[in-house]
Amino acid sequence: FCPPSGRVLDPFAGGSVRGIVAARLGRGYAGVDLSAVQKEANDAQADAICPDVQHEGRLQWYVGDARDVSTLVPGGYDMVFSCPPYADLERYSDDPRDVSTMAPDAFEAAYRAILGAAVSRLAPDRFACVVISNIRGKDGCYRDLTGLTVAAMAAAGARYYNEAVLINAVGSLAIRAGKQMASSRKLGRGHQSVLVFVTGDWRKAAAACAAQEIPA
Repeated sequence: FCPPSGRVLDPFAGGSVRGIVAARLGRGYAGVDLSAVQKEANDAQADAICPDVQHEGRLQWYVGDARDVSTLVPGGYDMVFSCPPYADLERYSDDPRDVSTMAPDAFEAAYRAILGAAVSRLAPDRFACVVISNIRGKDGCYRDLTGLTVAAMAAAGARYYNEAVLINAVGSLAIRAGKQMASSRKLGRGHQSVLVFVTGDWRKAAAACAAQEIPA
């Protein structure tokens, strides 16, 4: 979903994987994360795995609040690709700007602002991909992060174009699912959603991407 020499913007960068893979596939990458420690770790991993790209400046992480992406990160981009924190399912820091620390209403507002800021940096007629999952709230019922993502992207001008299911490693899910079903009638969850959005004309967005060899 990204042109062959395009640039990827990741407003919830976290670790180094998406950046290094993008760089190894010939794309530029800019990731934003609140943690300076995480940036240092990412830089070290990139320097060990793809030092040529790192030194050319095509692979960069920036420290700051992704709501300020317009001032943090220079240039325009050809794809947004990110995996946000799943609300407060896992708390990453004590920084009040960290969306994983926020109450539901504050999380929703910050999440919408960050996705909107990221989409605003896209060139015309481009794709965006967000990996997300619904999570259970404190009341035991699902918080619809997938629906929130679709609505936030639509408000930013990116239409819902594709979806895929990312199957997680099953591990102990079967054991946990049995206990959950017996005690609460809750089903185990073993997947995440891969949501793809498009801005502008999908035909032009598709034409900008490289031809793909599809295995028979």
